Amino acid sequence: MIRFDKVTKTYPRAAGATALRDVSFRLGKGEFAFLTGPSGAGKSTILKLLYMDERPTSGEVRISGYSSDKIKQREIAVLRRRLGIVFQDFRLLEDRTAEANVAFALEVIGTPRASIPGKVARALTQVGLASKATALPRELSGGEQQRVAFARALVNDPFVLVADEPTGNLDERATRGIFQLLREISASGTAVLMATHDLALVRSTDYRCIELNHGEIVFDSADAPKVEVEMD
Repeated sequence: MIRFDKVTKTYPRAAGATALRDVSFRLGKGEFAFLTGPSGAGKSTILKLLYMDERPTSGEVRISGYSSDKIKQREIAVLRRRLGIVFQDFRLLEDRTAEANVAFALEVIGTPRASIPGKVARALTQVGLASKATALPRELSGGEQQRVAFARALVNDPFVLVADEPTGNLDERATRGIFQLLREISASGTAVLMATHDLALVRSTDYRCIELNHGEIVFDSADAPKVEVEMD
């Protein structure tokens, strides 16, 4: 689903600053991975490369058959329709209801109007917000607003869900709810990559962790040796 092969990204306008250096990893169908590291480690650059907002200086990014080397500009819009992207700050339209916010993601890509209500209802049910369909964002808690953002990201049946600090503005209870939702999304077959600073959340699970520092992968639990315990 996702493959980074020896990816380096340098920003010439930032005095040649190298944001990523020789980064390689793969994420398969239905796999869940955390992307961690301090501010400036390169997490945001990886996410931008995933939805082709940036291109590698060298190396290749592949996403379900789309290659950063070969993708055409018109194909980027097609790719983004199959990516679910969720941000820390929700980015909801304040004057639209929950269902209208989700429907907007379908309207902008020309989805036939007759099919939109059913898709929206299914997405809101998936995130546990069917009863809040007609609520405005200001009438929802932070956790509920984030769930609307997830419904909007899921309504196009993405093969990859990219979550950029999705629990950064939430309390502990809402964080647990969002994380459980991400687990369910992954279990349904969608690959999930979650960028986070919440090390307590990362350490509380056995999901894969990819840690960045100074633009390099310094730890990937997928590569860590397994410890075998011998039973007497």
